[in-house]
Amino acid sequence: MIDTERIAAMIAPSLEAMGYSLVRVSHSGGRRPTLQIMAERRDGVGMTVGDCEEISRHVSALLDVEDPIAGAYTLEVSSPGIDRPLVRAEDYDRFAGFEAKLELAHAIEGRKRFRGRILGREGDTVRLATEQGEVSLPLGDVARAKLVLTDELLAAAQQNKLTH
Repeated sequence: MIDTERIAAMIAPSLEAMGYSLVRVSHSGGRRPTLQIMAERRDGVGMTVGDCEEISRHVSALLDVEDPIAGAYTLEVSSPGIDRPLVRAEDYDRFAGFEAKLELAHAIEGRKRFRGRILGREGDTVRLATEQGEVSLPLGDVARAKLVLTDELLAAAQQNKLTH
């Protein structure tokens, strides 16, 4: 099993020093396993292919030294995109007002999937305005979450309003 949290802790300080924020580290198996590094620029400017190449070179060197993955694998570096995953607690404040889909690890009142406008965090919960009304979901139970691609989200991205 690949320890993605260990890899994240290993590379995050270097990415920060380079002017990037680590969004997520994920690993997928298969015949040729893939390690995905998702990052974004700290200045809020959109990621370029050059940014991904720079991160890839730097992270490859770190991984070669630390060698946290046995065997061959593919390193993939990407930006989170407009309909990005929500992985850090502060993402729910940063993207308050936008629509998101959340899936919980454990059902609440028989439901695991929720979709609605993010209202921000309150303590250890994220508030969401759904068609059925407002819900508060435990952050620790969120298995997956991502923004929904809407005209409003696209307009905000074009106006560069999705910065930190």
